[in-house]
Amino acid sequence: MIHATRMLIAPVLAAFLLAACDRTPAPAASADAPPSAPGAALAPEEARAIARDAYVYGFPIVDSYRIQYAYAVNKDDPEYKGDWNTVHNTARVYTPADKAIQTPNSDTPYSFVSYDLRAEPLVFIVPKVDKDRYFSLQFIDVYTHDFAYVGSRATGNDGGAFLLAGPGWEGATPPGITSVIRSETELGLVLYRTQLFSPDDLENVKKIQAGYQVKPLSAFLGQPAPPAPSPIDFVRPLTAEQERTAPEFFEVLDFVLQYAPTHPSETALMERFARLGIGAGGSYRAADLSPELLQAVKDGMADAWKEHDALKLRLAQGELDSGDLFGTREFLKNDYLKRMLAASAGIYGNAREEAMYPGLVQDSQGQPLDGRHRYVVRFAPGQLPPANAFWSVTMYELPASLLVDNPIDRYLVNSSMLPSLKKDPDGGLTLHVQHESPGETLESNWLPAPAGPFQMAMRLYWPKPEALDGTWKAPVVEKVD
Repeated sequence: MIHATRMLIAPVLAAFLLAACDRTPAPAASADAPPSAPGAALAPEEARAIARDAYVYGFPIVDSYRIQYAYAVNKDDPEYKGDWNTVHNTARVYTPADKAIQTPNSDTPYSFVSYDLRAEPLVFIVPKVDKDRYFSLQFIDVYTHDFAYVGSRATGNDGGAFLLAGPGWEGATPPGITSVIRSETELGLVLYRTQLFSPDDLENVKKIQAGYQVKPLSAFLGQPAPPAPSPIDFVRPLTAEQERTAPEFFEVLDFVLQYAPTHPSETALMERFARLGIGAGGSYRAADLSPELLQAVKDGMADAWKEHDALKLRLAQGELDSGDLFGTREFLKNDYLKRMLAASAGIYGNAREEAMYPGLVQDSQGQPLDGRHRYVVRFAPGQLPPANAFWSVTMYELPASLLVDNPIDRYLVNSSMLPSLKKDPDGGLTLHVQHESPGETLESNWLPAPAGPFQMAMRLYWPKPEALDGTWKAPVVEKVD
């Protein structure tokens, strides 16, 4: 939902399958490893290197599972949305009360489908949507790849029936299907965004959401359903904090990888991870590691975060942008460090052709943003963000990257608000970014900040060519104390 540094993102989402019996990963112990323990034959240096690479590879998978468990497995979680293979609509925008996912989008009401394709494909039925309203369905697999889109940019607003098939399905395209979409993992998430023009437009959005349907292929064709797959015995996820350091991380990774068949390009990688017992249904157990191997695993996880932070710095300095971090496997070319940064900064962000996320994370002097100061963001005449759908600037407190409570309940400024914003004398637009109100005459253009550290995410949905090719540049943040 999620974005930090040069990007920041969106949104948000689902979990991992039907009935759920928690199975908590075993706590770490310091007993000597038995001869058959995973990694027993490894030197600590090699175990550390494997743990580092497996952590970089697995962080998006494990963090996505944490979110999806809250959304679709744990019915006692306040973030729970509902069952698998069913559309769940959120007929509102996100607020500071939504805490499951970092850097949530607060522009578009969401709909969610957590999918399980083990038994048969699903058919996503999309209604016709008014041509002036943006909507999208973002298809996200276990790895967090954005592997397909349906919606205004990708397929138009005329609707259709789109079949989503898992890695083992080999059927022919059935009658009545607009197109077939293939997921390389059995589980995953589809995230819908439906543009909201103003608060009084919400009823129109609800009508559109009511037209979103998902049906098993057998039901769509009026045929008997195949046998149901076995219920999944879900492991309890780690918290976001535990994911950073707990060696049980790899136990959760092993569990989730059972639903992600090894891609041919990763066969050798999985063989290497298996030397430490890591992999689908692997033998890795933190409690079985010797003290030396346990420390090596922890050190490898810390090494992964150092590599992450170095890439994050490049993002902040403008060497990369959010468009480099999100997309298909083919686009990312198995660059797992970029995939890790994308997940930590804004999990479930869109591919660049669907949305761009210029990050406003430091001022013009390169200093981090802080609510102790006052800032302005100015768009010169004719330099508003070029987007076919809409643009916005959203405020997030740090380090949580969540929306900010404020006295006017304003979490963002977007293009739908332009009629209510005051233009500069030359026709430009200046946003006032600070903790306290800038005063009655400027409050229409006020984006409230927290009292402490913060960052802002700009979003351009369906960006125009001048945004994609770099002709248009995002504005800088100027400190005006």
